[in-house]
Amino acid sequence: MEVNIEESWKEILQPEFEKEYFKALSGFVKSEYQTQIIYPPVKDIFSAFNLCLFNKTKVVIIGQDPYHGPEQAHGLCFSVNDGVKIPPSLRNIFKEIKNDLGKTIPESGNLNRWAEQGVFLLNSTLTVQAHNAGSHQKKGWETFTHEAIRLLANKKENLVFILWGAFAQRKAELIDKNKHLVLESVHPSPLSASRGYFDNHHFSTTNKYLSKHNKKPIKW
Repeated sequence: MEVNIEESWKEILQPEFEKEYFKALSGFVKSEYQTQIIYPPVKDIFSAFNLCLFNKTKVVIIGQDPYHGPEQAHGLCFSVNDGVKIPPSLRNIFKEIKNDLGKTIPESGNLNRWAEQGVFLLNSTLTVQAHNAGSHQKKGWETFTHEAIRLLANKKENLVFILWGAFAQRKAELIDKNKHLVLESVHPSPLSASRGYFDNHHFSTTNKYLSKHNKKPIKW
């Protein structure tokens, strides 16, 4: 697997690329793309890193697996390509933005615009087999993305970490709450959103915190 990743991230993550787990992961991923239908496209594996530079990161949102349906995944958690039907969890995210900030629900689920403003939309696992959720879990991606989160938490200050659902909330142990703001709620999935996702006001809270620390708020 060719690691096509932006230079600031490449420099800070370089030690990971030399480790045995990452070499094994690279071999596994390369083989999978050669023999299976894998999402996202190879060029988009590291899109979260390439669109949101390390030094520009202000907000971190953590997902789990890429979407495993055709044309959906493009390297950002919760996001889908233009022209693709907005998935239920993302639809609920947009509903909460409307509730919280009064913004109209967009027609496109492409979140590139967030990433380019400094929102790091990171899935814990960066690849997946078509129609086979979780198929690339426990192959090494989690170790790699865990380190990316740890580096952000350790080397930067006044970030907002948005942790939706139990999986993302396990990353809270990496984050010093004296240095950063950690926002937690249930997942926006239709299975759980009604139990505390709606009215969590994470988007307005994020922007107030960024403004307080002299950072430009996100245009959600």
